[in-house]
Amino acid sequence: MNKLKNILWIIALILVIVLIAGVGYGYYRKATMEVTNPVATMEVENFGTVKIELYPDLAPETVANFITLANRGFYDGLTFHRVVKDFMIQGGDPEGTGQGSAKISDLKDGGEDTAYSIKGEFVANGVNNTLKFEEGVIGMARNDYTSYSSTLTEESYNSGSSQFFIMTADNTSLNGYYTAFGKVIEGMDVIHNIENVEVKAADDSEQTGNTEVSTPVETVTITSIKVETNGIDYGLPETLTPFDYMSWMYQQYGLDPSTLTSE
Repeated sequence: MNKLKNILWIIALILVIVLIAGVGYGYYRKATMEVTNPVATMEVENFGTVKIELYPDLAPETVANFITLANRGFYDGLTFHRVVKDFMIQGGDPEGTGQGSAKISDLKDGGEDTAYSIKGEFVANGVNNTLKFEEGVIGMARNDYTSYSSTLTEESYNSGSSQFFIMTADNTSLNGYYTAFGKVIEGMDVIHNIENVEVKAADDSEQTGNTEVSTPVETVTITSIKVETNGIDYGLPETLTPFDYMSWMYQQYGLDPSTLTSE
């Protein structure tokens, strides 16, 4: 009987040791495992290759959105429609005018053919994103409706969709007010070459009132953007209903938005 008890004690002791070792190894792996961030490879026609490391820990919704659009081919063939020297280059607009956005159907098969927006992930919008807008940082473009009304802060903050910009110089005024979600790790020379292209005012500047000289004279085409996720599924972003500025304007004048017509 004593011999059997001794054997059982030995077995129990071995199991405890194995359990402790397993738990310890798990903590060790977690502490020492190198987490590899997703990397986007962007090919720009006649300019070259740019690689951008994305930071899902800082801006998970924005990164998920960018990865999904990129790997579904949304950005392939679009342009850098806005170039401002010593500031940034901006692209990702399917219309090429600065007014376009992605649709739910661009995110998933069977999705609705309607526009969407995503939450702005920055300090002013309640997200502790510490990435600063330094040279090479990629950010999510958004609208600023507060020029029409100071009550439209939330609508402005959560208006990003597909357009992005890459900084060509540091700009502290953007920190905390726009979503920074990655940084160029290769090909910054390509970004600066794009920055130096000849620009002009947009063709419709007289009608829109936008006289900024930032439209490339020669089209700068994004051949493709593909993201290596290293086997990690970052899922789909949580989408929001975009702010309908035109309907809002009609309501300000006591008009019925349903009377809006397109020509």
